[in-house]
Order: sequence, then structure tokens, then C-alpha cells
Amino acid sequence: MIFGLTIEKLLLIGLVAALILGPERLPRYAEALAGFTKRAREWVTTARTRVRDEMGEDFDDVDWRTLDPRQYDPRRIIREALLDDAPVASVNAARTAQLSAPTPPTPPVKSPFRGPADGPTPFDSEAT
Repeated sequence: MIFGLTIEKLLLIGLVAALILGPERLPRYAEALAGFTKRAREWVTTARTRVRDEMGEDFDDVDWRTLDPRQYDPRRIIREALLDDAPVASVNAARTAQLSAPTPPTPPVKSPFRGPADGPTPFDSEAT
């Protein structure tokens, strides 16, 4: 399937095209489509042959699946670049270590505002 097109969708597109173009112009457009398909096939064959000729014998030795950009994980690439192959603990292990480590009691934070802590929030009428 190319671009998610199934046989049913292609038949529907062909039927709509036949209705829109009409019986007078349909043979001409079908002939043009066949010619374009033949030229496209020739272009692909020529391009493939030219790449093989320019790359030489090494063309068949290349594993093209390893060069697929969809397989790369940006997090892994950045981690490897920044840490130079240093072992990295997983995120879950780091969280577990943080939760299990004793934490010193935090001192109470003094409010920078005057007045009771339970009172309304100060409001500056001149502020914009």
C-alpha cells in the first residue's frame, strides 16, 4: 500500500475521475497517466543504476537499515555525547534513591510580608 491507499480507495478515485472527466477526455488522460508512470519508472531505474555505478562495489555491502533516521533516539545520542559512555542510572533508580535518602528538616520560611500568615494576601494598588 502506497500512502495508505487500498484497492477500494483507488477504484473510488478512478470512478470519480471518470465521472468528472467524462467519456471524451478520459482516454487522453489515461494515456497521459500511463506515459507518466513509464517515465517515473525509467527515472527510478536510472537513478538506481547511477547510484550503483557511482558507489561502486561497496553499494551492495552497505546495510541501509542502519542508516534509517527513524531508528535514532535523541535522548540516547545526547546522553552518549555528554557523558562519554559513562554509566547512567535510570530515572526510576534515581527517584528511588531520592525517596529513600533521609532528608534534613527544612526550617520554616519567613514571609517577606508583614502581618499574620493566615491573613489576606497583600495588595499593592499602585502596581501595574
